[in-house]
Amino acid sequence: MGNFDIQEELKKLPKNPGVYIMRDENDTIMYVGKAINLHNRVRSYFRANIGRGPQIDRMVKQIARFEYIVTDSELEALVLENNLIKEHCPRYNTLLKDDKTYPYIKVTVAEDYPRILFSRLMKKDKSRYFGPFTSAAAVKDTIELINKLYGLRTCNRVLPRDIGLERPCLNYHMKQCCGPCNGHVTKEEYRERIDKALDFLNGNYSVILKDLQEKMEAASEELDFENAARYRDLIASVKVVAQKQKMTDSSMEDKDIVAIAADDKDAVVQVFFVRDGRLIGREHFYMTHVSDTPKEEILGNFVKQFYAGTPFIPRQLLLPDEIEDMDIIEKWLTQRKGSRVYITVPERGQKEKLMELAAQNAELVLSKDKERIKREEGRTIGAVKEIESLLGIKGLTRMEAYDISNISGFANVGSMVVYEKGKPKKSDYRKFRIKTVAGPDDYACMKEVLTRRLLHGIEERHDLEVRDIDAQYGSFTKFPDLILMDGGRGQVNICLQVLEELGITIPVCGMVKDDNHRTRGLYYNNVELPIDTRSEGFKLITRIQDEAHRFAIEYHRSLRSKAQVKSSLDDIPGIGPARRKALMKAFKSIEDIRQASVEDLSAVPEIPLSTAQQIYDFFHTEGVTGDVSD
Repeated sequence: MGNFDIQEELKKLPKNPGVYIMRDENDTIMYVGKAINLHNRVRSYFRANIGRGPQIDRMVKQIARFEYIVTDSELEALVLENNLIKEHCPRYNTLLKDDKTYPYIKVTVAEDYPRILFSRLMKKDKSRYFGPFTSAAAVKDTIELINKLYGLRTCNRVLPRDIGLERPCLNYHMKQCCGPCNGHVTKEEYRERIDKALDFLNGNYSVILKDLQEKMEAASEELDFENAARYRDLIASVKVVAQKQKMTDSSMEDKDIVAIAADDKDAVVQVFFVRDGRLIGREHFYMTHVSDTPKEEILGNFVKQFYAGTPFIPRQLLLPDEIEDMDIIEKWLTQRKGSRVYITVPERGQKEKLMELAAQNAELVLSKDKERIKREEGRTIGAVKEIESLLGIKGLTRMEAYDISNISGFANVGSMVVYEKGKPKKSDYRKFRIKTVAGPDDYACMKEVLTRRLLHGIEERHDLEVRDIDAQYGSFTKFPDLILMDGGRGQVNICLQVLEELGITIPVCGMVKDDNHRTRGLYYNNVELPIDTRSEGFKLITRIQDEAHRFAIEYHRSLRSKAQVKSSLDDIPGIGPARRKALMKAFKSIEDIRQASVEDLSAVPEIPLSTAQQIYDFFHTEGVTGDVSD
């Protein structure tokens, strides 16, 4: 996540519909949104304040990275957005406290005389669900149209138990219901009507749309504009319901959709997670060592490795192609889950469309990652090659940089930072507390730091050779290919002197600074070499210089902080580390302790009355101020 460059990633956003996910520095999802154009929508968050409101402004300041899922339509983006919000409850999304979201069309196929109903919930009740849809009004219009076209009942009577018990309702007399409540239609005849309605809901809209179009045109020719407008609105409603989406599955089954994108060097596996029929998220996984390996083999290796470790096994696993030993893997997953698991390769329908979408997102991730790797190589390996070319050296892998920090000679410290292949190797960073130099003498301090570092390396190498162990191991064992000094001629000469005394040959380069303490060039072989300030090599040198300085300052600050506390509390008789910690916890600052009464001090459980009196006397005896300043 630390390598996520928001401005660079914004440039690569596709202009497709989809869902975007904003994450903070802890990788927590803060916000989920949908967009008809991801490129325009996501970029808008990072423009100057355009009246978004204080809450969104606060969110934008916390964004550490974002990701997105491409969909085929705005409707799919809307439904997926809803699924993800309900699954993750992001802090900055407006959250519904109930489950009333997008509407479904519910067909109660388990009843002897099924009904078609409007529903806000999708339950495991043996009914068939269609949707969700974006417009409740369009769903209601469509249900009313279907009921009228096929003469379906809308009552709540329990049939066939209640057949003939009451008179038919008004819908029967208006010829809008076939009257199953009075036995005017058999169960088989009624089921035929339901099958036609299901055929319509499954996508066969052309017959009804054609009929409505003809009726609208006829009404218009007869100047019956009221009915023509009604037919026009019905056509619009049917078209809304006809719009397909893939983000929710009426089967309500748990399934994983696995897709792959690969080239000659890299492979990305994309997994869509469908739970209770809703697509609730996705993850992508990088596969290494894939050169000249067929996709099917990569996919098989992923399935075995991923599902050997994941705690949840879905009922269905959808793959783009058959894999080797698919039957055996299916039995293995069934054994792991404790119930039947199916591995299938979808060839048509909603599942195949979801597979295409997963593959499309995998290709995007692979393409995006290759660009990131290329850019990162420019910032690291490419920058190192620029430095090699400028200095005229070869084989530059490891660089070490040094800096000294003190304030008027107080607590002299040194820092050593390490970069390998242009990247910081923080495990090899080292701090030095100067032992032999009193006062502000940076040259003498630097000589001590370099001598100690290199002697450590010599001793470790000797020890490893005696024990016949590979000399690449050990904290100081590996010597740098280039030493970078935070300064010019003077610092470089100090380093060369130490190297000569120890009989070591390592190139040494000074980072020459301007009046604003910024690097302006490199000092190497007694010559100041100008460097293009726009080049990646210059940017790398600057990063190394800043890192060495930061590391030294942080160490120096920590020593000063310890010294400040010690100077005021540890000189008091009876105050050790435990009591000092208890006092600082209770009073927050030295000044608060100074102002406290004996009673306040003794109220701290770890401080007895006699010690409280000593603390009070220490701060209030004439001539003692307890000053803790530097």
